[in-house]
Amino acid sequence: MSIYDLIHETFLSVTNNKVRSSLTILGIVVGIASVILMVSIGQGSQAAITSSIEAAGSNLLIVQPGGRTSGAFGGGGGFGGSGGGGWLGPLILGNMLGRQSSGGGGGGTGGGPNGQKRRSGCGTIILIILVIFIIGIIISAISSSSGGSNITTSTVQREPLPKGSVNETGYYTDKLGWIKSGTTLESGMKHFYDKTGVQPYLYLTDNVNGSNSPTQAELQTYAEGLYNQLFTDKSHLLLVFFEYNSNSQYMDYYVVGSQAKQVVDSEAGNILLDYIDRYYYDKSFNEDQFFSKSFSDAADRMMTVTKSPWIPVFIVLGVAAVLLIGFFWWSNAKKQKDLEAKRREELLKTPLEKFGDTEAEELAKKYEDKDKL
Repeated sequence: MSIYDLIHETFLSVTNNKVRSSLTILGIVVGIASVILMVSIGQGSQAAITSSIEAAGSNLLIVQPGGRTSGAFGGGGGFGGSGGGGWLGPLILGNMLGRQSSGGGGGGTGGGPNGQKRRSGCGTIILIILVIFIIGIIISAISSSSGGSNITTSTVQREPLPKGSVNETGYYTDKLGWIKSGTTLESGMKHFYDKTGVQPYLYLTDNVNGSNSPTQAELQTYAEGLYNQLFTDKSHLLLVFFEYNSNSQYMDYYVVGSQAKQVVDSEAGNILLDYIDRYYYDKSFNEDQFFSKSFSDAADRMMTVTKSPWIPVFIVLGVAAVLLIGFFWWSNAKKQKDLEAKRREELLKTPLEKFGDTEAEELAKKYEDKDKL
């Protein structure tokens, strides 16, 4: 099936089932909006909490005990008492997160809330693109696998009849005067013949045994009798198409010979009738193209088992899940790495004068008492 045929069938399926298409579109819109909303709320909450923690400060104390030295920390006397043998005062660093040194400490580092917002916005955009991409693949997979929701699926692997099974005849009888290009019509019917080994025959009429309003039973009897008149084998498919005028409903009925039933069973026959019904209402086709494409597409579908559309859907969802997990893992690892780098930079930039003498003296005495013991 070509790209044009796929797009055309998708368009027909959408326009012929307006209510279902509207509900599907609504579901997709609501789904995408829900995903975007949930992700935005989560990222917004995370950014707000991180910002609050950084603004409050961490009150982190990092203590590094020093060895004895001849000098004292901060001038004469030091923490260890007066004289020569004092402690090298402990290095106490506190209130790192979210704080910038005032005075000569220099400006704050990058990667704060603004950087987080940029990363969050980028992640949201990537997620939206990924969701739209997944939905597009799912729709394409379903369309290409099912070939239209109103066409009977092919569940049986069929083999064409062997060569020489058919006593070949013509391809159509037109009592309605519809067929303007026999070549166009026969191209699709010959394709049907090549794929199935069953030669199709189209019979167009506006009366059944003189009646312009036959019943389905009368059309069936007429078609069965006509088959015996037209063919000398049991390997033909006869499609009788009745329409009295453009204001009346059409009727159709197909008959297959006993040998042709090996290929064109009831399921395959329904596939042909479904395509007839689909393209009959497509005004972009004239009568020649309408019947030709119906036979051609029906042959392709009935000779191939229709794959479940959910198999490619599950594959796509699995790949998407792996990509999403990988993306979030990478995003969290990058945030953690940036946060650690920011903390190290702020620790290195913070001057010792910013820490209180009382805390330093208490820790110095604590280490002195331990040393005496």
